[in-house]
Amino acid sequence: MPTTAVPSIRGVHHSAFRCRDAGETRRFYEDVLGLKLKAALAFDKDPRDGSDNPYMHLFFELGDGNFIAFFDVPHTVDEKKFGVKDGIEEYHFAMELGSWDELLGFKQRLEEKGVAVFGPIDHHFCHSIYFFDPNGINLEFTIRDAKHDAILAEEEADSPRVMRDWAERTAPMRAQRLRGTEEQRAKTEALKRAIADASNAALERAKRDSA
Repeated sequence: MPTTAVPSIRGVHHSAFRCRDAGETRRFYEDVLGLKLKAALAFDKDPRDGSDNPYMHLFFELGDGNFIAFFDVPHTVDEKKFGVKDGIEEYHFAMELGSWDELLGFKQRLEEKGVAVFGPIDHHFCHSIYFFDPNGINLEFTIRDAKHDAILAEEEADSPRVMRDWAERTAPMRAQRLRGTEEQRAKTEALKRAIADASNAALERAKRDSA
């Protein structure tokens, strides 16, 4: 059976997160971080199933033309969703700056705005500061080390061996921690399919209604 060729992925268009309040988020990303609000899209229906649940989708533009985006969904907003995110245990979002001066300048600006910042931290091939937005998202500003490309070329060459060693070393730990999760995985996959089916059905209904 022939395998479909893999198209080239051009880059990240946007990463999307939940926000507590669209206005609060706009103030932080525009007034504090200086990003441009490119779109504030208000919708009345959930695109997944066509239900009457209003939401707003915000897009803030980064310097490379990509975006960080947010969903403001009032009917499911819950303070528990917006606790501080651990950058390792959960997730973080990293944005690139151009120089040490810019990195340190942004650290000073954030502190002047009352935003707690830690770093710079030396990651060998890059250097970063970290802080949190109003939604508890761990944000990172990073700059490339002068030897960034050379360091990553060495890491790339060594990555197959590192991956093999890591798999061998952590397999027992992973097996113990993930025991009994096959049923959970099956439920997750079933939920993904159900969401896709509902979205496709809503799209077909919309097509029929507009015909």
